[in-house]
Amino acid sequence: MLELRSVNAFYGNSCAVSNVDLKVNQGEFLSVIGRNGVGKTSLMRAIIGLMDRITGSIQLDGVEINKKKTHQRAAAGIGYVPQGRGILPKFTVKENLTIGTFAAEAKDTHINDWVFGLFPILKEFLNRQGGDLSGGQQQQLAIARALLTEPKVMLLDEPTEGIQPNIVEKIEEVLIDLNTNHGMTLILVEQNVEFARRASQRYAILENGVIATEGGIDTLTDDLVHKYLSV
Repeated sequence: MLELRSVNAFYGNSCAVSNVDLKVNQGEFLSVIGRNGVGKTSLMRAIIGLMDRITGSIQLDGVEINKKKTHQRAAAGIGYVPQGRGILPKFTVKENLTIGTFAAEAKDTHINDWVFGLFPILKEFLNRQGGDLSGGQQQQLAIARALLTEPKVMLLDEPTEGIQPNIVEKIEEVLIDLNTNHGMTLILVEQNVEFARRASQRYAILENGVIATEGGIDTLTDDLVHKYLSV
């Protein structure tokens, strides 16, 4: 589904991701974990094409996309929920969701009702400005907008960060459902190791911009967590 080979990503001349090889299969749920500042967000930004410079190979369904612009990668099937949510605060909920449809293959700006089944509060607040929503509601909006792009692979950068516990639980349930019952391929950056253990089939740990170790989620031991995530 998604394969990275010898990927390096730069902010200016500073290398944030170094020589990363990573493969994510169709329908897989991969959690990318590690301490703050080790390159997790930079890796997500490299996949969607938001770094200053990216070298190496990034393939989606066997097609090279590393030379494509960000909007072309979205149209090819990469959905992205950035850290900080990235919703447009002066746009209404409906307008934010409509933007998500622009990258969908059908090119239909109709908002599919199934996202309201996942996040009912968004239907109630369709005409409210995005900036007037709570943090948890904004995160639900960001995820729904990404889903409306009809992604083959969904990248989520710390979607539960700074959100009230009841919304965290809702988001976790939705992501697990999307993967388990709908076969969606997910790549999650997450500090919550227990959520990663509950939801993922595989993990990759980043350290100083490189993949220090990876494997099946059943091999994510407390010793590894202590070594690579404790401060």
